[in-house]
Amino acid sequence: MARNTRAVVEEIAEPIVKSCGFQYVDTEYAKQGQDWLLTIYIDREGGVLLEDCETVSRAVEAALDEKDPISESYILCVSSPGLDRPLKNERDFARCLGQIVDVKLYQAFQGQKEYTGVLSAYTPSSITIETDESEIIFDCKETAKICLHLDF
Repeated sequence: MARNTRAVVEEIAEPIVKSCGFQYVDTEYAKQGQDWLLTIYIDREGGVLLEDCETVSRAVEAALDEKDPISESYILCVSSPGLDRPLKNERDFARCLGQIVDVKLYQAFQGQKEYTGVLSAYTPSSITIETDESEIIFDCKETAKICLHLDF
């Protein structure tokens, strides 16, 4: 999605999402088959229910229809980001401090491209995890994906 289109959608949707009692997480705009899909991700403590997505979708849809920021025809979807979503912003990292995360790197560090450990610190430029062996600091530019570790 064009950067300014994403910014416009976020500017419209974020206050609506917050007024409905949810945290605005992210927006994606992608072509799926022949359709464009605009997905707005929401969250809140305790999780998101289907009814919550419906409520937010109706509120956001009305505002998007009024302002009409996207020229193409699209399908609006409001969704929970899921447990395995990547950590992307300061809110995500703050929420996950003290929890186990998986870190995937673009290039190997000490012979590995994947690490699992407790997220112990975050700055806009680096993250720190504690593994059984040591504490490791990664530059955020080196990380391909950081998400909560899921045990099944």
